[in-house]
Amino acid sequence: MMLEALRKIAEEHRAAHPPTAKTLKVCVAAGCVSCQSDQVKKALEAAAKKGGADSPIIVKGVGCLGLCAQGPLVISEPGATLYRQVKPEDAAELAAATKHEPVKRLVAPANQVFYSRQQRIVTENFDRIDPEKIEDYIAADGYLALLTTLTTRSPAQTIDELIKSGLRGRGGGGYPTGLKWSTVAKASGSEKYIICNADEGDPGAFMDRSVLESDPHRILEGMALAGYAVGAQRGYIYVRAEYPIAVKRLKLAISQAEKMKLLGPSIGGSSFQFTIEVRLGAGAFVCGEETALIASIEGKRGTPRPRPPFPAESGLWGKPTLINNVETFANIATILRNGGDWYAGFGTEKSRGTKVFALAGRINNTGLIEVPMGITLREIIYDIGGGIPGGRRFKAVQTGGPSGGCIPEQFLDMPVEYESLAKVGSIMGSGGMIVMDETSCMVDVAKFFMEFCKSESCGKCVPCRVGTAQMYDLLCKISEGRATLDDLALLEDLCDTVKHTSLCGLGQTAPNPVLSTLRFFRHEYLAHIEEQRCPAGVCKMCIPQEIHR
Repeated sequence: MMLEALRKIAEEHRAAHPPTAKTLKVCVAAGCVSCQSDQVKKALEAAAKKGGADSPIIVKGVGCLGLCAQGPLVISEPGATLYRQVKPEDAAELAAATKHEPVKRLVAPANQVFYSRQQRIVTENFDRIDPEKIEDYIAADGYLALLTTLTTRSPAQTIDELIKSGLRGRGGGGYPTGLKWSTVAKASGSEKYIICNADEGDPGAFMDRSVLESDPHRILEGMALAGYAVGAQRGYIYVRAEYPIAVKRLKLAISQAEKMKLLGPSIGGSSFQFTIEVRLGAGAFVCGEETALIASIEGKRGTPRPRPPFPAESGLWGKPTLINNVETFANIATILRNGGDWYAGFGTEKSRGTKVFALAGRINNTGLIEVPMGITLREIIYDIGGGIPGGRRFKAVQTGGPSGGCIPEQFLDMPVEYESLAKVGSIMGSGGMIVMDETSCMVDVAKFFMEFCKSESCGKCVPCRVGTAQMYDLLCKISEGRATLDDLALLEDLCDTVKHTSLCGLGQTAPNPVLSTLRFFRHEYLAHIEEQRCPAGVCKMCIPQEIHR
């Protein structure tokens, strides 16, 4: 497809869907679908047909609308009225409602504050497009960056624009994206690969799943741009099989893009060709590590290998391979469409742009948010997140999943950026953010994450296989009031050993939740050991004997 043809499709689609037409947008991402938003959509479509030709109503499925715990969610346009907890029997009322006379009992109370503090780049299309219709994506300037880049930029200029943007990998490590692309571009060999790491396995994390379900073409375009920049002609999306809606929409998007000649041979009439294939993961957390992921795609057991060589030099089938996660690829088209300087205008000096977070745990507005880097934890938790339910006191927030740490109240006014999180013993991670209140026991929290790491260890190296099991056993002893101070000292020694001798990131970061809770909540460990008491009243020692007997 040529650039002129793309623009024509966009103009025709926009003309057929004027902004003044009454439109009911139903969230069809997994969170709302689990609450039967698909039935709500059918009921709204039936109600719209009864409205008559004089007042046509457009009903369309859209992506994640953010306030996931309040689904099913519906937006009424014009007016951007957000309805929550909608049921099929509400369809007639919503169809009859107007901008000035909404259905008040269904209006989401957190609408204004929740959205006004966000900055949407990755999620810019979530409330605008039907994820199963490529024309919707094209009407939102989709594939414009790809075709424009193929005709106006060289691969080197494309990478320079990324370097200028300051984008860092959103998979957790924060490695400069432009530098990684440049390394793969310079690698010798004509056969190279692009891999999108969509193996999202952190407890409480659903950012990548939401992007794949809500805007799948965005990932395809980002991968194709990466292929052009580094000289690759084939890409793989490694997504866990537990994401059936994402898998379905990705495969549909690939088929649609191929039919429109936006993937495959001679894209945009150029000499560039690029194909994408979806590969399913079996749910092994360790396959989020890039060398284990590569082994899995190759049909081998998903276990990591020592590095170097790094995938940029010798990756998939021994060829230079570029691996980025979903959110990283989701930024690419927008950056190249608007320019690197534009993107660098968001965030902080060392952490440019925005970050998508999944807010979960003890917080009122559970859901998906996108905020500029440098925003404070307090703004996220109390302004956007709506604070702690039941008037309880905030205790800690876990960032970075099993690889991250627990950040206490004293750091609520700390800016959220890569370096600041590292200083307090945590990481950005892929974007999971679990909030805890005064009813949470930090020993129990550390035990939960250690049990997860223990069960997800691939077993290839002794420090991770044996060390995580021993640390979990020690945490159990502490939580049950059976430990001594010598056990606590042994736990700290094990943390140091496992952190510095494990083969891959799973083992190397497994001690982080223990280390951060020991750093900021050591008094809770000592209360369990010296007083056989759980300050939060969570652990087994606090349950009356007759109940747990």
